[in-house]
Formats: sequence, structure tokens, C-alpha cells
Amino acid sequence: MTIADEAAAQALAEELANIPAPPVFPTAAEERAHRKRRVAAGYRVLARFGLDEGIAGHITARDPELTDHFWTAPFGRYFGAILPGDLLLVNDEGKVVEGEGPLNQAAFAIHSEVHRARPDVVGAVHAHGPHGKSFSSLHRTLAPLTQDACAFHGSHSFHEDYTGVVFDPEEGRRIAESLGDGKAVILANHGHLTVGRTVDSAIWWFVTMERSFQAELMARAAGDPVPLDEETARMTAEQVGGEEVGWFCFQPIWERIVSERPELAE
Repeated sequence: MTIADEAAAQALAEELANIPAPPVFPTAAEERAHRKRRVAAGYRVLARFGLDEGIAGHITARDPELTDHFWTAPFGRYFGAILPGDLLLVNDEGKVVEGEGPLNQAAFAIHSEVHRARPDVVGAVHAHGPHGKSFSSLHRTLAPLTQDACAFHGSHSFHEDYTGVVFDPEEGRRIAESLGDGKAVILANHGHLTVGRTVDSAIWWFVTMERSFQAELMARAAGDPVPLDEETARMTAEQVGGEEVGWFCFQPIWERIVSERPELAE
């Protein structure tokens, strides 16, 4: 290791030391309430950033006690008005076991398989953002053009098999296979999906990936962008792509949403 490498490693360690850890809850009930508040806030974030598209899109959070169940919003509700009490608890057979309202069958087909394949995943987000949709038609993964895009370097994939609206859990299984152990997957001619070990990080990855798509589309429209070299891209991914970083990046957004709708924090 060179002196420069050692200095970079030390700087990274010091920076990560400044990032707090996600909260730990003494009971499943408290953790469940926390996750539900984050899901509701996430829907409002998608609405705020213009990432809602009619009835398309869904956020899920694994239940901390019934780990093969997840929480999500009822089908067809306006994202910007979702409250924790509105959420549905869905079991592994696609049955609503708590809450009122219809279930988005595409949410079950995709998210049930993602949660089944990835026991480490707590939160998952899919929506139809304009830049995610546009970029997905290029049938490529993100290039390491910017610091923010490097959060996904080596940690996202491309799913080629578009077969229409996803109602079949078998297609959800294939999406989960394409996702692998990464934090995101680009769905051909469709959009993107992100996951996290917290709901917070899953939402942040979705938002920042949408913006990274926008940045790359703009750069390619303007000229011939120059990507970072592999070593620098990997180093930057270590700096900005960790789960704790993703969780922490969401906290200012949470503060803004709660300052406007304090009932979300109750």
C-alpha cells in the first residue's frame, strides 16, 4: 500500500466514524412502528420528487417478527398522502392479513420474491421515475461518471427480460436473481428497483440512482463523458456506497418530511 493509499484509507475510516448507526429497538412492536413510518415517508418522498406515476410503484418493508410478511400501501392510493396506519400487512401467499384496501399484485409478485431471496433486505422500492425509465431503455448499467453514481459501482445489475406488467411471481423470482446480492437492478424498458438493510437506505438508493440516471443521460447528450478509472471507482464505492451511508443520507429527507407532516413521527 502506498502512502497515498494509506492516507485515503485513514480518511475513509475517519469519515465513516462520523456516521451514526441506525437505531436498534428493544421490541418488535417498536421496530415495526419505525419501519411503517419510514415506508409512509418514502411514499411521500417519491411524490415530492415526481417519481410517482399514476398507480405504478411500491415500497415494502419486511415485518420484524413475521419475517415472511411485508408492509406496503394499498393499491391506487396517492403516494403523497400515505400514513403509517394506511399500510397493509401481506403474507407470503399474497393475502392481506392486516389493513384495509386492495393489494397491488405487481408489488407482491416482485417484492415477495426479492424478500424471499434476500433475507438481509428490509426495505425495497420500485417506481417509474422519468430518468429511470429512460435509462432502462438503453439496456446498460450505470457508468462511474460521478461520485454519486459510484455508490452503485459493482453493486447493481441489469434485468433484460421485460414481459409486460409483472403479475407472475416467477418473473419476480427472475428479477430477484438478476438483483443478486446488489443494492439495485435496472429493469429493461421499465425502471429500477433498489433494496436496503433499512427502509431508509432503500429509499435513498432509489432517489440517488434516479438522479444518477439523469446525470448520465445529460452527460451523454452533451458529449462523450469520461468515466472514472476502475480503482478510483471502487474506492469511491467504498466511501459512498455503504449501507450506513445510505441510511444516513435519508435522515435529512426524513427531517424535511416530518417538519411538514409531524404526524408521521407519532
